[in-house]
Amino acid sequence: MSKHETPMTRWYWEQIGGTLIEEFPVVRNGKDCSGRWIDGVILPDGERRIARASEVSLKGQRVIAVQAKDKRLGMGLLGQALFSARLLRKFEPASIESIALCRVVDRALADLMCEFPDVKVVLCPKEICWVQPSPQ
Repeated sequence: MSKHETPMTRWYWEQIGGTLIEEFPVVRNGKDCSGRWIDGVILPDGERRIARASEVSLKGQRVIAVQAKDKRLGMGLLGQALFSARLLRKFEPASIESIALCRVVDRALADLMCEFPDVKVVLCPKEICWVQPSPQ
């Protein structure tokens, strides 16, 4: 989990509801590939809770993939959002929507997103940030 991206992902989940799986392992480490994780996978029709990937099945469900960056929209984040949706297909969900969650829009990149209707750019308010827990 990331101290900046996790609060952003949870903020988005609060707007949507359903079941949130944080750091969803979409590709496992192997001899010929690196592991890949999605910051958050939301099952909007699921029970409102945070779950582990091992506790849920994506098969036949509506799925929202969330990739977050605590900065301006960039090509890296857009690539993560685009390929996250493609990688999730192997789990056989009913539908996949992918969210690129960031702090500031980059108009040149955001304008290109109309070519990818299953990927959306969402801005997270700057007030949503990681807060250091107070010592007990």
